[in-house]
Amino acid sequence: MRPRRACRGSSGSGTESNSGAAPQASPLRFVSHGEGERTLVRRIEFVMKLKGVTIGLLLSSVFAVFSLAACSRAHGDSEAEAPPPANVVSGADVNLFAVDHPEQFPVAAAIARAAAPELVVTGAVNPDIARNVPVISLASGRVVGIYARLGDTVQKGQLLLRIRSDDVSGGFSDYRKAVADEALARGQLERAKDLYEHGAEAKADLEVAQDTEDKAKVDLETTAEHLRLLGNDPGKVNFFVDLHAPISGTITDQQVTNAGGIQALGSNPFTISDLSSVWVVCDVYENDLAHVRIGDTAEISPNAYPDHIFKGTVSNIGAILDPSIRTAKVRIEVQNPGILRLGMFVKATFRGQTTEMHTIVPASAILHMHDRDFVFVPAADKKFRRLEVVSGNLLPENVSLQEIKSGLQPGQQVVTNALVLDHVLTQ
Repeated sequence: MRPRRACRGSSGSGTESNSGAAPQASPLRFVSHGEGERTLVRRIEFVMKLKGVTIGLLLSSVFAVFSLAACSRAHGDSEAEAPPPANVVSGADVNLFAVDHPEQFPVAAAIARAAAPELVVTGAVNPDIARNVPVISLASGRVVGIYARLGDTVQKGQLLLRIRSDDVSGGFSDYRKAVADEALARGQLERAKDLYEHGAEAKADLEVAQDTEDKAKVDLETTAEHLRLLGNDPGKVNFFVDLHAPISGTITDQQVTNAGGIQALGSNPFTISDLSSVWVVCDVYENDLAHVRIGDTAEISPNAYPDHIFKGTVSNIGAILDPSIRTAKVRIEVQNPGILRLGMFVKATFRGQTTEMHTIVPASAILHMHDRDFVFVPAADKKFRRLEVVSGNLLPENVSLQEIKSGLQPGQQVVTNALVLDHVLTQ
């Protein structure tokens, strides 16, 4: 028989074997098969975790070492490839030029001149409305002849247009009837007077005959005047209406053509303008209106004839500003010698009431370059300095001198021929 094992936790003091072995100091502990396997698995997992952490730390250290080495190599390469530091030279003056022989370029001192401030604006030539005269027709009809055209210069009384009108026909008919009625009334009045003188007619009948004669005369005069208004002579039968120029001037508008129709007191067939005096209408900015006064003299220079200067007088300053460009209309009356034409662009110059000092230099001392003006002034060590200035107009009395509005003071020395010096410097 198989000997019996003592079990853990059995009741009693225990059972001895049949062989009679002595009892042990502590009882034996037996572990089941399932519990041993679980313990072994936990130990293996713990060992594997320790190995994974160790391997991860090792890889991280290797990656950090390689990264530091790469950064050090990149830093070294960038320092090797960087350009050398720039050598900045301070204090260079691009407007200062050195020449070998400055005595070859003569200089002159700028002088001061008192002049009135001026305002230059642009404008256009317009007709004087008071000198625009329309050609009107009091008769309606059909145009049978046109004897003047738009732009023609005509004289007062010159034939412009001929119309075939029924108004004239009716006027002559009424006039003839009025002549006949007046002749009849005059004869009746003479008979009534004769009968009244011989006592054969009452005074009342004489008065009626007199009244009839008076009314017939009124009708005759009215119909005759109507024909005269239409441009016809009552003594000459004519069924046409001739329109003549009311003034001498230039035809600036035409609203009629051959075989067209004319309506009495309708659109004007022609408009004649006396261009011996015209208006120049300018736009003056709001901030410049203080420099313009009614009655001031203005100089007018047409763009087509810049050498011709005309004098004009400011006759009106507009009371309403243009809200979009903030300008007011200024009207200048100018006598026209025949050069100024309607619509022509002009330049108007207004002279101020006060005077201011301007710098005057030789016109050849100013160098015009890229829409800017320069002069050359002497400097130390055989050098010339180029100064930018704002030039003005040539002096009317001496075109070899020119104004400098700003950039140069009276008394400063300038090279008299800037173009020659500039040519030498560019070589």
